[in-house]
Amino acid sequence: MRIVVLGGTGQMGKLVVEQAKAVELAKAGGHDVVAAARSTGVDVSTGAGLDEAFAGADVVVDVSDHVTNSAKKAIEFFETAARNIAAAETRAGVKHHVLLSIVNCDDPQLKSFGYYQGKAAQERAVEASGIPFTILRSTQWFEFGEKTIALFGLGPVAMVPRMRSQPVAAKTVAEALVTCAQNGPTGRAPDLAGPEVLEIPAMTREILRYRRRRKWLIPISMPGAGKAMKGGALLPGPGSTTAGPTLETWLHEN
Repeated sequence: MRIVVLGGTGQMGKLVVEQAKAVELAKAGGHDVVAAARSTGVDVSTGAGLDEAFAGADVVVDVSDHVTNSAKKAIEFFETAARNIAAAETRAGVKHHVLLSIVNCDDPQLKSFGYYQGKAAQERAVEASGIPFTILRSTQWFEFGEKTIALFGLGPVAMVPRMRSQPVAAKTVAEALVTCAQNGPTGRAPDLAGPEVLEIPAMTREILRYRRRRKWLIPISMPGAGKAMKGGALLPGPGSTTAGPTLETWLHEN
């Protein structure tokens, strides 16, 4: 099986490529894995390099990203990328498109969070593309804590959004995406979450404590959707799958 990973050089993409190659080594005649990203000449926003990347591909796993809280920019990017990808998949005869998305990205309570609007638009575009698909939604990753500090940190101070989530390890998500690729199109897969409900500021403090890093964390409410995020709008609903390590185990392993 030839698997192309869009966004294959990013944080999640590297893990997906690594997991797919691990499966390849464990099986005779396993997967041929291709990491596709701007650094390899593939640009989903323009379509450049997609035809070459998809040549002979059986499955495309899309973990490409565009971080913005502008709904207009997010929707434009994700819809355009989805159209470009689907057109190239059709030309190449790709039989399965796997998309990573976010739990409850289409919840009206979270509508003011522009990035979520973009992901919801991306899901709709994939569903309408005509390409057999699997959409896997995950909760926030444990890695989100340190990423937040990098984005909103200033010297010894960092702002952390007040969120109540059920975080999951990024590696667990990558493993689930590869399983989706192997299993064939299923439409909407069960949401994926970690084993514990955690407050993101408390989680981030625990990560910093374990890493022996000193930061003064200031919990903040996100404009518009902040109340919903704090109240549990990010938690998975009935039928979701729980997998991966607890925060404590993840810290010891990472």
